[in-house]
Amino acid sequence: MNTVQIILVALFVYLGSIGSIVGNTIGWYALGRPLVASFIVGLITGDMQDAMIVGIPLQIMYMGNVTPGGAVAWDLSYATYIGTAGAIMFGRGAGATELIGLAVVFAGIGGLVGQLMWNVSYALNLPLNRIAKKYADEGDTKHMFVPNVVGGQLIGFICRFVPAMIVLTALSVGSSQADFANLIPSWLTTTLSVFGGMMASLGMGIILSFLVKKGWHYAVFLAGFILVTYFNLSTMAVAVVAIIVGVCYYNVVTKEA
Repeated sequence: MNTVQIILVALFVYLGSIGSIVGNTIGWYALGRPLVASFIVGLITGDMQDAMIVGIPLQIMYMGNVTPGGAVAWDLSYATYIGTAGAIMFGRGAGATELIGLAVVFAGIGGLVGQLMWNVSYALNLPLNRIAKKYADEGDTKHMFVPNVVGGQLIGFICRFVPAMIVLTALSVGSSQADFANLIPSWLTTTLSVFGGMMASLGMGIILSFLVKKGWHYAVFLAGFILVTYFNLSTMAVAVVAIIVGVCYYNVVTKEA
C-alpha cells in the first residue's frame, strides 16, 4: 500500500467508529460494518476480489458484536479495516483459506489496538466533561460546541487515525520483505481460519437467538440452509422461494381464520 492508500484506510478507521463526525448511523452502523469496510478497502487498494473474500467471513464473525453498557471488548472498525488491508497486503496470490486466516490474524491485531485506544479516548474525554459542565452552569450555550464537538472529535481522530496510520505503515513496510506465509507457519493460519469459522457460527447463533421465537422457526432456517448448501441456490433465489412460501402461508391462514 502506498501513502495515500494508508491515509484513506486510516481515515475510514476513524469515520467508522462510534461518535465519529458522520454520526453513528453512517459511521458505526454503516462504514464500521465489516462487509462495508472490506468493500471500501477493496476500492482503495484496487483489489476488490480479495477484499470480498475476507469481508464476508468477517461480517459473519462479528455479526453478533454488541457493546453492552458501552463496554467494547473488540473494536470492530479497527479490526475489519486493518484485518482486510493486512490480508490484501500479505496475501496476494493466496487462496481463500489463507486470505481468511491472514484477515483473522490482522483483525486480532487491529482489534486489540482499537480496544486500547478506546480506553485512552475515554480517559482523555474526562476533562472535556468538566469544561462542558462549566459552560452549562454558566448558561454559555455559544461555547458548548467546543468540548462536545471540537474537543470530542479531535480526541477521536487522534486516537484512531494516528494509531491506524502507524499500524498500516508498519505492515506496509513489512509486506515488501519476506512473504508473510514464511514468517507465520501455515498450521497457524489454518488454525485461525478454522477459529474464524467457529466465530462465524457463534455470530449466526447469537442472531438466531434474537430471531427465533418458536421451536418450529428452526425448520425455516434449516430449509434455507439446505437450499443453499445442497441445491446450490443463490441467496436471491432462496429469498424468492421464501416470499412465495410466505404469501401462500398468509393466504391459507387468512382463509382458515
